[in-house]
Amino acid sequence: MKCIIIDDEPLARTVISRHIEQLPNLELVGSFESAMEGFNCLQSQKIDLVFLDIQMPKMNGLSFLKSLRNRPHVILCTAYREYALDGFDLDVVDYLLKPISFDRFLQAIDKIFARSQKEVSQQTSPDPISPIESKPFIFVKSEKEHVKITLEDIYYVESLKNHVRIKTQEADIITLKQIGHMEEKLPPQHFMRIHRSFIISLKKVDRFTQSHVNIGDMLIPIGRLYKQGVLNRLQKHLI
Repeated sequence: MKCIIIDDEPLARTVISRHIEQLPNLELVGSFESAMEGFNCLQSQKIDLVFLDIQMPKMNGLSFLKSLRNRPHVILCTAYREYALDGFDLDVVDYLLKPISFDRFLQAIDKIFARSQKEVSQQTSPDPISPIESKPFIFVKSEKEHVKITLEDIYYVESLKNHVRIKTQEADIITLKQIGHMEEKLPPQHFMRIHRSFIISLKKVDRFTQSHVNIGDMLIPIGRLYKQGVLNRLQKHLI
């Protein structure tokens, strides 16, 4: 997989380069300090993956990403958490917060190969997938068994110290996981953390104010640290 780095910080480019060197299935083609340099490279050869900074002079990473017609896989690398939602709306593979550890870097690369394998499988599969089979799901351990949960059935996830409660259409499921783990596993296109104790399904929101959202009869607070990102996401649907 051929990749490039676009980041105006020399230290950040060095860290990502060293991570890439440790993986034999990645080849670093170029490392650039501006979006325009990276654009020229993308025009001259086929690149599979771009590690892209957001805050850069002249043109920031999100504007650069919107300008690309045929996008390679993109992993955003930034020190600013508040741009995560915009990035996922542009279908980036992952969003890495600086400083980037090798373990977290490896998780992002694993997502890319999983996505690539899924695309190949869809292209080569001779039989169409039925609507039932195509519904995304997860298994979580509850007591002594693993319970299958269809993602579209989840209303919200609530933190209970070292456990979480997953509220679904049919039942409440308690599992020995922390809410941070659930945040990583649930697709950010459809789920959002709005409080240190709550992740919600955006599709299940019935009403919202500046301080809370309503999902059915449940009033869920919006945390101060999450408020701006939550409101930005929800207000995109205002008319």
